[in-house]
Amino acid sequence: MRQIMSRSLTALILAASLAVPVRAEEKIDSGAYLAARVAETENDFRAAAGWYGKAIIADEGNAQLLEGAILAEVGIGDFALAIDAAKLRKGLEGDASQLAELVLFADEAKREDYAAIIAGAEGPRDMGDLANSLVTAWAKVGEGKMSEALDDFDAVTKKKGYEAFGYYHKALALASVGDFEGADEILSGKAGGTITVMRRGVFAHAQILSQLERNADALALLEKTFGTAPDPVVDAVRHRLQAGEPIPFDTVRSARDGMAEVFFTISTALNGEADAVYTLLHLRIAGYLRPDHPDALLMTADVLERLGQHDLAAEAFAAFPPEDPNYVTAEVGRVEALRSQGKADAAIEALQTLARSHGDLLGVQFALGDLLRSEDRFDEAEVAYTAALDLAKAAKSENWVLYFYRGICHEQSNDWAPAEADFRKALELNPTQPQVLNYLGYGLVDRGEKLDEALGMIEKAVAADPEQGYIIDSLAWAYFKLGRYADALEPMEKASLLEPVDPIVTDHLGDVYWMNDRKMEARFQWRRALSFEPTEVDKTRILRKLELGLDVVMTEEGTAKPPVKAAENGN
Repeated sequence: MRQIMSRSLTALILAASLAVPVRAEEKIDSGAYLAARVAETENDFRAAAGWYGKAIIADEGNAQLLEGAILAEVGIGDFALAIDAAKLRKGLEGDASQLAELVLFADEAKREDYAAIIAGAEGPRDMGDLANSLVTAWAKVGEGKMSEALDDFDAVTKKKGYEAFGYYHKALALASVGDFEGADEILSGKAGGTITVMRRGVFAHAQILSQLERNADALALLEKTFGTAPDPVVDAVRHRLQAGEPIPFDTVRSARDGMAEVFFTISTALNGEADAVYTLLHLRIAGYLRPDHPDALLMTADVLERLGQHDLAAEAFAAFPPEDPNYVTAEVGRVEALRSQGKADAAIEALQTLARSHGDLLGVQFALGDLLRSEDRFDEAEVAYTAALDLAKAAKSENWVLYFYRGICHEQSNDWAPAEADFRKALELNPTQPQVLNYLGYGLVDRGEKLDEALGMIEKAVAADPEQGYIIDSLAWAYFKLGRYADALEPMEKASLLEPVDPIVTDHLGDVYWMNDRKMEARFQWRRALSFEPTEVDKTRILRKLELGLDVVMTEEGTAKPPVKAAENGN
């Protein structure tokens, strides 16, 4: 299975198509096949499933079509059809299908056929060394062979790179049969040294401590890991612990749950490292084995978003009911998926509804402000950012971004005084932040105010982030506003190389060329800027410059400045 990890499943299917000869009697529906392959390359699992299904009707013995159908059906989460296709694929002569074997394992695990799982893992089935070892151990837990299972988990802890997986799953297995002392020994680091566990592992340990009548220790663990900031999931557990309630251990309730946890923990390790489709395959198996696994469902939605499957992601996020502690996180994710589908109004409505029910959460107000700002609804966004700042209470360094974004809203609403105040507050909290230095510096330059201070800010921004075209543009524009046209030339040309299709940068380059007596090049750049869809205001000004020249336009605007020679700047 390691070979699959090093390339995408799409590549695997391509390889399979080259390896499987087409029989003379096969009648492939070429139209459906080609449509399926196009959908597959775009990760459009729903469309691919439909087209592969149509193609298979014409030839159900084609290994290539079956491989594609299995992947597509797992991608949309339809294991019934995926299992049917996997059984057909396994029945074909020739090379074994790793993809089909994974799906057939999922079928066996769902049915709790532990003997078949052990036989498969010890036989030709290759799901990867780690997965094979862990599911075998969990299958033995399911058969009641706990001693053998613990030996198998111990064997995993002795494999380089797998140590944490072995200890974590051994702890879960012990807890699942009521040995909470043994589980705590492992998770507390007393048994085999400190192991790093994911967020879900922290909650599992808190449940174990609660079962040991150690609610105070569980509370301390939560605070040490997550702090005291509001978090619906953490708060739900915290409130039960504070009430003295014994929290049941339900992270793993059975061997099947344990196998779901195997695929979830492997997915967590793969996420961002391996092909996203491969990660999705593991997540879908985890969710199939345990449909109420919230972390697997949330990560599934996130991966689908990354793959551009926003409709499937929205469906996954929508699976959480309002009473679920994960509802807020899921709803914010669904909003982003709606926005990615071009449904901005629906996204805003959903987030406003969430703000009415969970408006005491800083993250919700922050997300609402960001969404409204992205849709140019700056007055409403400013209200949301203000609510977020009120919830933040103390002016902490990480809150610079709230002041920065609220300042942008004020500035875009032509309310400069509060905008400048917010930008300066953001700098007070994060004095070297290049975005803030640039935005405030550029704003002052564009207004012709405090130009020396503004230039200093922009120079600091450039030093902090020297390859950002829009920041280099600000530096050149500051020189331009100061009448240092020759000095503006080099940074403006660099900015244009970094932002080659930006209408503002291209327009600025034209202005700099004009003031350096390169008028033909200036007109060329202004015409380019028009092709990049500038705002109506900028478009009108560019057309006027093309008609009359920059000198006349600047004189009309009262912004003309005599040039300052480079030598006078000490250059």
